[in-house]
Amino acid sequence: MGIKNQKDFFSGVMFMGTGVAFAWGAGNYRVGDASQMGPGYFPLLLGVLLTLLGTIITFKSLVVETEDRGRMGGWAWRPLFFIITANLVFGLMLQGWSSLHLPVLGLMPAIFAMTFIASLAGHEFRLKEVALLASVLAATSYLTFIVLLKLPLAVWPVFAAGQGACQWT
Repeated sequence: MGIKNQKDFFSGVMFMGTGVAFAWGAGNYRVGDASQMGPGYFPLLLGVLLTLLGTIITFKSLVVETEDRGRMGGWAWRPLFFIITANLVFGLMLQGWSSLHLPVLGLMPAIFAMTFIASLAGHEFRLKEVALLASVLAATSYLTFIVLLKLPLAVWPVFAAGQGACQWT
């Protein structure tokens, strides 16, 4: 039994690997049950679903024949670089890095930076569209995480909030 669709095979393996990692990581937290969910419940459920989806896709890639065998192309280095960089910059801006003296810059600047960096992964860059997307993402994130969930995240950097102002909202 050989691989009949390379793209599906490697996609399925990727889903399974991610799912196993999430499920394994959830083992460090209390899982609970459906009525009393612990912090590990969602990652465990997500891990199981991703693993199941990956198994189905991988099985399909071994059984269903495709015309060109779903051959893999070359690596898309540009999108890979900019998407990973956008996520790293987002994390650094949101949490800072005290050992490198990088301050917490807050949720809003982090979302704008992430959106603009990630948009460089594509072949076209339209400033107005990216700015609109970043604004919508920032407003939605503020409403979701700060207003509704009341998470203690810095929204703006301390130096932008003014002297003596609290950095948390």
